[in-house]
Amino acid sequence: MAVDDDMMLLALEQAALSPPVEGAYCVGAVLAAVERGTSTAVPLTVGFSREIEGNTHAEECCLLKLSDAQRAQYIANPTYQIVMYTTMEPCGLRLSGKKPCADRILEAGFISRVVFAIREPPNFVENCTGAQTLADKGIEVTFLDEYAERARFPFKHLWKA
Repeated sequence: MAVDDDMMLLALEQAALSPPVEGAYCVGAVLAAVERGTSTAVPLTVGFSREIEGNTHAEECCLLKLSDAQRAQYIANPTYQIVMYTTMEPCGLRLSGKKPCADRILEAGFISRVVFAIREPPNFVENCTGAQTLADKGIEVTFLDEYAERARFPFKHLWKA
């Protein structure tokens, strides 16, 4: 879908804004309202790792930045499917003790699809369960591996072969 490509490219731009650190990945995300039956999407919010103070993840930033007006116009409107585009699989466990992004997406209650470019590498968590957790709860999960190399680039120094 062209809309998936457009939104993933926007998420990749966000990942490039993430300040690199040794103990975390650089991830970008877009929360979008996709008009059902069309190839039209409205980016509602964008985010990147550590954008907001408090060791925030990209998906978390998107959810925190969503306005009441956007909720009223898009979230409650059945014309739109709400999709989270993220350069990396949403985390299923955070070593910091903060709530994992997969749980945040589920608790939001309005995201019906998650699209990501790369599975979480095993640098910090051996077996990420974020995508499986979402799928098990009925969220449609799409893996766009054609963007994997570009999604790795912002944290290439952390990549394990």
